[in-house]
Amino acid sequence: MKQNIKLFAVALLGGFVSLTLYHQFITPEVNSQAINTTEKVAHFPVYTSNTKLVAAENLTDFTTAAEATVNSVVHVKNTSVGIQQDPFAELFFGQGHGGRKYERVGTGSGVIISPDGYIITNNHVIENASDIEIVLNNKKKYTAKLIGTDKSTDIALVKIEATDLPFVTFGDSDISKIGEWVLAVGNPYNLTSTVTAGIISAKGRDLEGNNNIESFIQTDAAVNPGNSGGALVNTRGELIGINTAISSQTGSFVGYSFAVPSNIAKRVVEDLMESGSVKRAVLGVTTQPKSDVDGVYISDVSKGTGADKGGIESGDVIKKINAVKIHKFSDLVGQLVAKRPGDEVLVTIDRDGVEKVLKVKLSEISELVTEAFGIQFHELKENERKDLGTSKGVRVAKINNKDLQKLGIRPGYVIVSINNYGLNSLDDVEKVKGMVKNAEDINKLVIINLKGERETFSRGW
Repeated sequence: MKQNIKLFAVALLGGFVSLTLYHQFITPEVNSQAINTTEKVAHFPVYTSNTKLVAAENLTDFTTAAEATVNSVVHVKNTSVGIQQDPFAELFFGQGHGGRKYERVGTGSGVIISPDGYIITNNHVIENASDIEIVLNNKKKYTAKLIGTDKSTDIALVKIEATDLPFVTFGDSDISKIGEWVLAVGNPYNLTSTVTAGIISAKGRDLEGNNNIESFIQTDAAVNPGNSGGALVNTRGELIGINTAISSQTGSFVGYSFAVPSNIAKRVVEDLMESGSVKRAVLGVTTQPKSDVDGVYISDVSKGTGADKGGIESGDVIKKINAVKIHKFSDLVGQLVAKRPGDEVLVTIDRDGVEKVLKVKLSEISELVTEAFGIQFHELKENERKDLGTSKGVRVAKINNKDLQKLGIRPGYVIVSINNYGLNSLDDVEKVKGMVKNAEDINKLVIINLKGERETFSRGW
């Protein structure tokens, strides 16, 4: 009996010692492995013992950006005068008595970009306005003066007489990335500024049906019509875009919105501040789509242009402008619109599988006779537009296109539109070249002949 008690005591002591050794030497090693495993999976949120989120919470904190922006975004109210036609009054009292004037009011948003009152908005927000009123986030009202507009980029610049205003600083839209968090800030209904959040869904977007090809930033932040002209900012509160358009069949936000990149907007407003107009920079090349090419394929180089002098040749593929990769035509347009004539850029091209970096001095589009579709175009002067009774059109200087020659088109004719894309300037010709790739793709042409008569030609001519 005593022997059994001794054996039981020894067994109990041995179990106790084994359990102690297990906790001291084995369990910590297992726990250490578990901790290391958790640390390796860095993309999972890590919680502390009091359940507070330690990782990732700062990445979605927009309060700093919102606070830095909301007071810099304003409500824009434009008033224009329309005429309601009255055919009976015109019949009895003659031409000029056939209507009555009435006021039309439109609204949008704008962004203060300097403490002394310069405000950037969309051209379509203030277009044809006779009066422009700015309402700050604190409800103070000002009458604004129009400094200048640029229809091509849908950017306008106005100014109010005020000082020490809160303003937004420009960021670099070129370094913004797909997937990056952004805030859309607008003042759509004069309710004070509103903020929505989203991510950058795509860059270098050109909108289908948009006559002015631009390299838009696409985001899924909710933007409704009254937000046009408002700010798209990054999480640091830097302006990286001007909200301009939405993709919608209803007129309200359904998932995607588009902003003019800040690098383009900044260059445009600087020109408007300096001279009231915007100068266009071009390489001097004609492009052609190639489905198997990552970049922009050059089909022709205009003589005497920066591209010609810089060594670019037909058959080259543009891969980069400076350090920015070029995947498609809208990427190229976005970079050129953000530059000025006379600027030098480094163009990386692929020539027969070998990459070369060429220095090119950009030309001013008004200095060139733009070539496209076998036609050389000249800019129409303002007095020529008035004489022809047209707000659109570019003049044919020379034509080598046999199909169009068969239609009777010859030097002196004015081409108003190609495939419903209106031509206001030589810059528009450059843009249409990117949408209508070859002369064979021209399906509709509106022209003004030498008699001043407007004619329309459709495919089948």
